[in-house]
Amino acid sequence: MQNIQQLRQQVDYIDDELLQLLKKRGNIVQQIAQIKQKEKLPIQDIEREQQKLTKLVNQHIEPYSKEQIVSLYRLILNQSIDLQNSINGASSDTNSLKVYRTHSQHNTKVRVGDVVFGEEPVYIFGPCAVEDEQQMDTVANVMSQKGLKIIRGGAYKPRTSPYDFQGLGVRGLEILKSVGEKYNLATISEVVDASQVEVAANYLDMFQVGARNMQNFQLLKAIGRTNKPVLLKRGLSATVDEFLHAAEYILNEGNPNVVLCERGIRTYERATRNTLDISSVPIIKRLSHLPIIVDITHSTGRKDIMQEIAKASIAVGSHGLMCEVHPNPPIALSDKNQQLNIDEFKSLYDVIC
Repeated sequence: MQNIQQLRQQVDYIDDELLQLLKKRGNIVQQIAQIKQKEKLPIQDIEREQQKLTKLVNQHIEPYSKEQIVSLYRLILNQSIDLQNSINGASSDTNSLKVYRTHSQHNTKVRVGDVVFGEEPVYIFGPCAVEDEQQMDTVANVMSQKGLKIIRGGAYKPRTSPYDFQGLGVRGLEILKSVGEKYNLATISEVVDASQVEVAANYLDMFQVGARNMQNFQLLKAIGRTNKPVLLKRGLSATVDEFLHAAEYILNEGNPNVVLCERGIRTYERATRNTLDISSVPIIKRLSHLPIIVDITHSTGRKDIMQEIAKASIAVGSHGLMCEVHPNPPIALSDKNQQLNIDEFKSLYDVIC
């Protein structure tokens, strides 16, 4: 059996080899940067990065965990981007992206029906999923009485388990449109696949791209080729930079009507469903001209603290809030524990309005 000194010598040898490989990689990265500069190509290729990360996750490099390997790769990747930016004489690609303030000094305002995101706070309420006509009519009626102008409801539900309720599909869109017309409410619902965009556009005033699809680039491109407003939610583990690059996919296809939505990120904390990164609101407002709202339902998963979170979100400058409301949460087909009932909705509304 080798002693510790012998093992350390082996580690030192491997470290030397790694340094040489990193040097070789850095030289190649700089050559790539020079080619990109000549051909006027963007420094960062988010789609390629995601493909590489997916490939890494599918590999088993014991004794390291998949998370550790991804973390190491991201560190190398970020340093490579810095190297390429140094070749191009820039510290970042913020000068080239349409989502950044360097592209537009004016705050973008997105009109959806009778509301405008980017001015006074906009409040989006409605059930997690469209279940039937009576359910939607009850919620829409209450919202209309409160003077609200937009309603949400999921017709397509990407769920963690394939056995959970997946939504009513087109029938759900039909119900949502019907109550929207009846109570003069604009409609918003999630699309989960590029093939749904054309059909859903006939029923919705605003598309929603959920957290799980933030980097579904084909979906983002398809929505970008429409002119319909879109609410883009931050991914479960996405950085602010990745979030804004996802929005860039939509803008790059010609659709400027993007509203960002902070909905919490996945951390080690279990006191809430997710961890609300409330600092992302003022950070994004400094970086981007796009409006940003906060989903206080999915970021917390707790009805007992939603009023405080709602007030905090508005205090840091959120352009609005999204929250789930159901006539009878205990029998809801999805997210029953975090949806507000009608009385709880009224109480929240009185606090924020």
